[in-house]
Amino acid sequence: MTLTDKQIRTYFKNIFGFRVRHVDLFRKALMHRSVSEISTFGRKENNERLEFLGDAVLGAIIADFLCHKYPAASEGGLTQMRSKLVNRKQLGDLAIKLGLQDITETAGHINSKNIPGNTFEAVVGAIYRDQGYKRTTRIILDKIFLVHLNIDAILEEDKDYKSRLLIWAQHHHHKVVFSHEAEPDAERDLFRAHIEMDGTELSEAVSNSVKGAEQRAAELALASLES
Repeated sequence: MTLTDKQIRTYFKNIFGFRVRHVDLFRKALMHRSVSEISTFGRKENNERLEFLGDAVLGAIIADFLCHKYPAASEGGLTQMRSKLVNRKQLGDLAIKLGLQDITETAGHINSKNIPGNTFEAVVGAIYRDQGYKRTTRIILDKIFLVHLNIDAILEEDKDYKSRLLIWAQHHHHKVVFSHEAEPDAERDLFRAHIEMDGTELSEAVSNSVKGAEQRAAELALASLES
């Protein structure tokens, strides 16, 4: 779908809340590589360079936002939170909600689930080039992320601490072993879970189920590792 200059300006004013200065930047941001144009320098013109730029700008904006929102969080925890907010699926869903999928120019046979998220990043790159970093930060946070995403809910989604711990250990080349035992003198069913890493006890926790004890022990272990 090819928009007129007026339609591009109207869309970004209504959805992103700012007046476009250089409309050609946004026309390019909405141009998938399947409909590339050849520039006077012989280079294919599409939204890939703006996507590259927007990825970096968006990462910096969200990283700064999280550092201020969670001043006690570790570097590892902040990295994990940023990944939840700017992963390909999250950006794709956001782009579709904003209607970017409907105005991205593609060849008729192209149907990729990555296109909406890629276009969103290209749009961020265009906003940065058009408005500057400070203004882009306000637009992305105040008009998009804080309006269209439940950030707290997204960051709280992953409560499978055991899986997260196992993934962390695999990534860092550690061996993690879970074990459990019943608490013999308890008046009701209670289980104590132990976690060892490379032969050294890392954490333990008690709950009324084995799964609950393991999850709590894994949560404590992750907190220790990320502190």
